[in-house]
Amino acid sequence: MMEYSNSGIILLIDEYVHSERDRGILKRRYVDGLTYERLAEEFDLSVAQIKRIIYKYEKYLFKKR
Repeated sequence: MMEYSNSGIILLIDEYVHSERDRGILKRRYVDGLTYERLAEEFDLSVAQIKRIIYKYEKYLFKKR
């Protein structure tokens, strides 16, 4: 994932993630560097839910292209 710039990450997220909430979570994690705990507070979800959302998209978005 380190080979992606912030603008590249944003483009991937905007293109492939249809849920507005999930786009927000992913951008706050990968661009702003928020922790799972902080994301859970911000989006009113559990840490486990945040981790599931991030892991679900991580494999899809950042596989070798």
